[in-house]
Amino acid sequence: MLPEDKLHEIARRFEYLEARLAEGGGDMVETARDYARLKPIAESVAAWREVLREEEEARALTADPDMRALAEEELQQLGERRAGLEQALRVALLPRDAADDRAAILEIRAGTGGEEAALFGADLLRMYQRHAEAAGWRFELIEATESDLGGVREAVARIAGEGVFARLKYESGVHRVQRVPQTESGGRIHTSAATVAVLPEAAEVDVAIDPADIRIDTMRASGAGGQHVNTTDSAVRITHLPTGIVVTSSEKSQHQNRTIAMEVLRARLFDMERSRADAERAADRRAQVGSGDRSERIRTYNFPQGRLTDHRIGLTLYKLDQVMAGALDEIIDALAAEDQAKKLAALEA
Repeated sequence: MLPEDKLHEIARRFEYLEARLAEGGGDMVETARDYARLKPIAESVAAWREVLREEEEARALTADPDMRALAEEELQQLGERRAGLEQALRVALLPRDAADDRAAILEIRAGTGGEEAALFGADLLRMYQRHAEAAGWRFELIEATESDLGGVREAVARIAGEGVFARLKYESGVHRVQRVPQTESGGRIHTSAATVAVLPEAAEVDVAIDPADIRIDTMRASGAGGQHVNTTDSAVRITHLPTGIVVTSSEKSQHQNRTIAMEVLRARLFDMERSRADAERAADRRAQVGSGDRSERIRTYNFPQGRLTDHRIGLTLYKLDQVMAGALDEIIDALAAEDQAKKLAALEA
């Protein structure tokens, strides 16, 4: 059964937001965002109530021998429609992650596999950048440490747009690649890995950082050489002393670097606090899809066979070229659906 009181509350809230938008004034941006989020739910509630009304009318017609067959057929169709609306409403009423609407900090680090792992890290960075561009999101590279062959040993980027964290949070984990490395002359397939972390961007109100807990160092930025070398001491490294977290930013402006580095530090501290709270709520976080546990292998990219496998849900796609070009929606949709199914099962247990 659907919680009637909750549905009534949503309908009243939607009507209030609709009136606020018509009147104008106040924080219209936040009001419009809440209105847009509630509109499809409110419309589903209205459609569900209309189906209930039509079912009641159809049941009354079954008392008429001349109308019984037609009414029973209509009742079957209405029942199927009602079941679909109720399932959609159950999903819509699931507790939302408060961070879903936030921008995300993407971190990629080369793992086992040496130079090949770094090259794979660069491939993953391009994959997420292309996906962001296709989604209409803003992709900003904050920091990247390159390898000798142009790979990425470590990269940090900020991705902003509508629903970024809600979509990308399922990407956190160990990504494994199987292919013949550029450095392999014998044609043998090697296995390497890179770690992806997707953190919700944190606001200052989320994480209070005591100035006494950080050490800020300025230094000369290092690059690939030539025109890429920054000859001024503009790069900034911030060390959070209580946790040992170190964040670096190497843009041209030292002031900009301080701002960027603090944003990344807040995101990492915010993620630590979220992870601690998750661990308290669930003894086994690794059993949860999209939990962000980065100790597990979540996906394998097999280049010789053009195959991608997401091990969390057993999804296999033979379209690796498209995925590496940024086509991640099919994978993310499947992960989100599995996440919703598990949460629904937990509520109904």
